[in-house]
Amino acid sequence: MRHRHRTGRRPRRGPGRRSAALLGVGALTTGLLLTAPQPAAAANLISNPGFETPGPDGMPYCWEKSGWGDNDFTFTTTSDARTGTAAMKVELTRRADGDRKALITESAACAPVVAAGRQYDLSLWYRSTTPDASLTLFRHDATGGWQYWTDLKTLAPAADWTEAGVRTPEVPAGTDRISWGVSVHGTGSVTTDDYAMEQVPLPEPDPGCTALAEDCADGRWEVLPTENPVRSMHSVVLHNGKVLLIAGSGNDPEMFRAGTFTSAVYDPDTGAYRTVPTPKDMFCAGHVQLQDGRVLVMSGNAGYPSADGTIGYQGFKDSYVFDPATETYTRTNDMNDGHWYPSATVLGNGDVLSFGGLREDSTGSVTAERWSDRDQKWLPTWQVNQTWSYWGLYPSMILMQDGRLFYSGSHVFGNNIPGTGAAVYDYDANTVTQVPGLQDKDERDQSASVLLPPAQDQRVLTIGGGNIDSNPDANRLTDIIDLKRPDPAYTPGPPLPQGTVDLGNGPVPQTGAQGKMYVSAVLLPDGSVLETGGALHNRADPVFESSLFDPATGTFDPVAADPQARGYHSSSFLLPDGRVMSTGDNPGNGSWNHNVSVYSPPYLFRGERPVITSLIDTEWTYGDTQRITVDRPIAKAELIRPAAVTHSSDPNQRFVDLPLSVDGTTVDLNVTGNPNLAPPGWYMLFAVDANGVPSVAKWVHLQGPPALAAAQPSGHAHDFAGALSGKVTGPGRERASQPVRPTVSGCDRHYGSANVCVPTAFPDEVAPTTTARCDWLRRNDYGVLKVNGDDPLRLDPDRDGTACGPGDARGRR
Repeated sequence: MRHRHRTGRRPRRGPGRRSAALLGVGALTTGLLLTAPQPAAAANLISNPGFETPGPDGMPYCWEKSGWGDNDFTFTTTSDARTGTAAMKVELTRRADGDRKALITESAACAPVVAAGRQYDLSLWYRSTTPDASLTLFRHDATGGWQYWTDLKTLAPAADWTEAGVRTPEVPAGTDRISWGVSVHGTGSVTTDDYAMEQVPLPEPDPGCTALAEDCADGRWEVLPTENPVRSMHSVVLHNGKVLLIAGSGNDPEMFRAGTFTSAVYDPDTGAYRTVPTPKDMFCAGHVQLQDGRVLVMSGNAGYPSADGTIGYQGFKDSYVFDPATETYTRTNDMNDGHWYPSATVLGNGDVLSFGGLREDSTGSVTAERWSDRDQKWLPTWQVNQTWSYWGLYPSMILMQDGRLFYSGSHVFGNNIPGTGAAVYDYDANTVTQVPGLQDKDERDQSASVLLPPAQDQRVLTIGGGNIDSNPDANRLTDIIDLKRPDPAYTPGPPLPQGTVDLGNGPVPQTGAQGKMYVSAVLLPDGSVLETGGALHNRADPVFESSLFDPATGTFDPVAADPQARGYHSSSFLLPDGRVMSTGDNPGNGSWNHNVSVYSPPYLFRGERPVITSLIDTEWTYGDTQRITVDRPIAKAELIRPAAVTHSSDPNQRFVDLPLSVDGTTVDLNVTGNPNLAPPGWYMLFAVDANGVPSVAKWVHLQGPPALAAAQPSGHAHDFAGALSGKVTGPGRERASQPVRPTVSGCDRHYGSANVCVPTAFPDEVAPTTTARCDWLRRNDYGVLKVNGDDPLRLDPDRDGTACGPGDARGRR
């Protein structure tokens, strides 16, 4: 199905498709290249830019009618022109959905030729009686044909002739021509004239390296002198630039029994930590940033597994809000169910959806939860659409640009959900549609998934993973899916680069298909993705490898590796100064790595950083144009949502491009009109120069419900993922829960205390003998282990109650 439709043609709706998807105005992709405007003598690449030459069907030569949906419209060549004798008027007198566009004809004779990697300044003059109009861009792909690319700019109502200009993204590889024009998606009219399109000059050459050559190529890690005082596995970057680090009991049953629950707030500017009173065991809770900047923390640990392994972890119903201003927690109303390891996805209206996790009785929760931003509470079950599906633990649910959720297949512990392991969930229709293509879906335990830069491209990358139930070597798999396609499917990406792995006797090079689980993936302001950290097996054998993924080329570039082990319960996240902070590591022997690492990417060694010298307003609304000044020309600007990450999972992480209109060092930023692309809340605003060097971020607040109320009736609609062909399921029968094994965490509780994880399945290379297993445990510093009841792994042959003790016969099976 094409992403735009000829006049009068009704688009086909796929299974579970929403009838009116709210999609973005003001979208843009990566690679903007800003220089001074070209001189007036630059060649205009538009044929018939003023509509003076007539063509067939009442349209000017090289211009065509386009659009879709249920609306009443007219296209008129009018004499009410800015210059010459003709202008083009598009008018909607009634609209239920869809839009109407006047575009350059998609033909070799009319569509301008473009070069991959280059950018183009587009401009037109217009008069408008509607706020619901935008400049829309299509591209011709050598293999995929004509396809929707992006919306660049919202056109504000204007009674007099007004010029609008904007720069395209870098032209993607394989694109040879583009078509563009005005789209009207609300009642009213837009009259346009005097179009222009000019190629942007190439930038100046990159400056020389300003540090050691290896720093410029690979970046630099630094281990900070002050340790993290808490055993935190949850990291949230607050809108004041500080970092909330949540530990709860920190996976320490002694602290749980004592009621000692901790959090800390870290200030990157001073390097200081402040311990924060924490009212409940938020160990393995869910969390998400609300539109006002507070942090919603949901569920957590109500109890550790029993020593005999008959009872697993338990999740409570409590929920709290953390206020960065006071650095205190306040209790909300309870959720409807317990959810240890829940998902948390913020929606375009500021609400939050949550799925999965374990209930108070250790079974799996099948209850979907919805936080109402308007009411500031969890809604009762009967007010929330329910499929009674069990999504597992920390299922990665990513908001799509039409409001549906994409389950990427990244999860925690054991096998994936039944079916293909990836799906689109339509909350309004209450349907789940399977999506194909995810490789080895049952070995994506604690993989990472990110919505690639920019969010407008709607592509998701999954990285690595393993399976704690069978404990094979973690894999090098990556998969990429383009959610703009009518029937999207995962396709294999490049294999993860390999580094070194410490198998207990010091780091050695990885071999064969060895990859890693417990992966961290961080969106960087230059548009790349840092993947870092990880381990080869269940809570053991750390992998030392980091690389940068380039979404434009689809390639990984190995860079400097974090010198610290970063496996289970580790987190990595972007700081406002453009560095990446990494914390934590909780191997199976129960120890904790309190060292903190900070990574300076290569872009911080490429010369002086641009500076945002003025920001007119920090309060932004959808569809706005916001002005900044910079100290020198920049290449692009974007919003990056601050991290709220745990267990390799941050489904709300996103990088939203801001199309630019440039006048020297004064830059107008065109803000998306689609709240599903950039859910309401606080964002880091980065300005980036032509060499990929970012400014220090400024904080801006994208407004929530008041702005959305006005935007929703006229939201711009494009039809993406509207022809899904996978298996569709609706709500199942109502049920209380899903049975879940007490050993869901991959740990045999017959050995040691509850914070120790003797694996239920040892790595494949460990022979199933007492000697081999005990040698592996010694290499991984497990120490003396008390046997709790039975000895299913045969670690205590002499039955003295101590596993792998001196009296246990070596070699006995």
